[in-house]
Amino acid sequence: MRSSIFLKLLAAFVLVIIVSTVTLGMMVRAAWHQSVRVQIDQSLSDKVKLFAHRVQTADRESLQQIVTEIAADSRARATVIDKSGRVLADSEADPATMENHGARPEFVAALGGKLGSDTRSSHTVGAPFLYTAAPVRDGAVRLAYPLSAIQESTRTIRNTLLKASIIALVLAMIFAAYVASVVSRRLRNIVEFSQRISDGDLSARIDEHGTDEIAKTAAALDATARKLEQSFGAVQRSREELETVLNSMQEGVIAVARDGRVLWVNRQMRSVVQSGVRIGAPLTETLRDPDFLSALQAVLENGGSRSVRLASVAPGRVYNAAIAPMPDGAAVAVLYDLTAIERVEKTRRDFIANVSHELRTPLTSIQGYAETLLEGEHDSRSSREFLEIIRRNAWRMTRLTDDLLTLARVESREHRFDFHPALPSELLNEAAEVFRESARGAGVALEIEAGSVRPVNADPDAIHQVFSNLIENALKYAAAGKRIIIGSNDNGDFVQFYVQDYGPGIASEHLPRLFERFYRIDKARSRESGGTGLGLAIAKHIVLAHGGTIEARSDLHQGATFSFTLPIANTHAAQRAF
Repeated sequence: MRSSIFLKLLAAFVLVIIVSTVTLGMMVRAAWHQSVRVQIDQSLSDKVKLFAHRVQTADRESLQQIVTEIAADSRARATVIDKSGRVLADSEADPATMENHGARPEFVAALGGKLGSDTRSSHTVGAPFLYTAAPVRDGAVRLAYPLSAIQESTRTIRNTLLKASIIALVLAMIFAAYVASVVSRRLRNIVEFSQRISDGDLSARIDEHGTDEIAKTAAALDATARKLEQSFGAVQRSREELETVLNSMQEGVIAVARDGRVLWVNRQMRSVVQSGVRIGAPLTETLRDPDFLSALQAVLENGGSRSVRLASVAPGRVYNAAIAPMPDGAAVAVLYDLTAIERVEKTRRDFIANVSHELRTPLTSIQGYAETLLEGEHDSRSSREFLEIIRRNAWRMTRLTDDLLTLARVESREHRFDFHPALPSELLNEAAEVFRESARGAGVALEIEAGSVRPVNADPDAIHQVFSNLIENALKYAAAGKRIIIGSNDNGDFVQFYVQDYGPGIASEHLPRLFERFYRIDKARSRESGGTGLGLAIAKHIVLAHGGTIEARSDLHQGATFSFTLPIANTHAAQRAF
């Protein structure tokens, strides 16, 4: 890693230096060559003009001497031709042996009265020259400067630039190596810091100072690490506090991932599951209750909350599991131990059932004897009134014990229901037939609205008792409305039955408690009518045993509607016993 960063930086620096040096050398050499060429052109032009002026002012016999002197002064070859192109004098060759120069480009321009210039190899000498010619009277003069001097000077400059470039490159590479080493060390510190952070060491810091980008990056990473450490510490403390709270709970808590693996359990859950709990293991190794697994799978797949009763988690224990989804797709279940509550509830039911059973015999005897005495002669009116009071209260207590026994059997699931498909219209007609005379006597119209034709899975006798309790209540408390409607309608996989009256209605504060035992809205009126306060509680437990729900809706002076649901026959077991 160290060599990788260092070598990459060094290679990048060296490449930049080499490219810069080569480019600079080429540009300097080209610029120098161009500058020298311009200077030579200008100098040669000035000298050829002086050459022309001297030729025009000299005698013809002195041309060779002039040519020789001009060539020595200008360090260039000097030539004089007439207007026909014949060479009259030359500083380096015999004019008699030289060919006609009238067609040479520089002489053509000069004979035309202008300053001419051309670059080419000399036919006489065989070397490259820069030729510059100027017009004179009856001809032209020319200076030829050898370009080999420029090439030699260029080679000298190139060699000098090459040596300077090599020295500069060596010095630059030494400096680049130092810079690359410093930068790689700083980057290596950042990489090592990042590695420590990824390994979970949030206390890692970067010892970096300065104002450049690397220092600013290091400072930003340091600040990020500090915030992460603080946030992680806060999360860790919150987690420890949450674990402490969950471990102190009396209820068992278990969290399950989306794939069914156990994520976390509290201390109470470990004590509930005697076989032990392994974090990360499938839940089926811990809990095998089919109802619990089915409810948990439904929560994981569809969301929402579920509640299920568990009887096979621990021997002799009964739990209620409340299952809810978590934001990440997992689910959490809380197990409430209902063993003690159910034991107390069973004791209460058994006590009520036993007491009610024991009271039936003496109450029947009291009622029978009171009726017998009422049929005989009595000496006074008061004695007959006393006997009537005894008979009426004995009858009320007998009814109360019967209702208590019925409720106890339904709650304890000792009562066996005979489920089979039944049409809603049959259930409604049977209930209406029983109470038609009572309704007529009270001046109330009893109407039927049979909206559903789907059969329900029900025990007709038990459902008749539900209708009886609801219709009796409507006749007692809602006769002023002079109208009661019983009916049914479809409600998804259920059929909803209802008993609607148009009486004084029920205040909203009473609605949540209507189905509690012995709860009465008007206690005095209930006693006068002979009610026991158990009718709605019995109706509720019968409906729950059928797999349905029951509720009441009402507004004051707007009547009341009691409704309950029963599952349709093809979605419920045809035979179910409780």
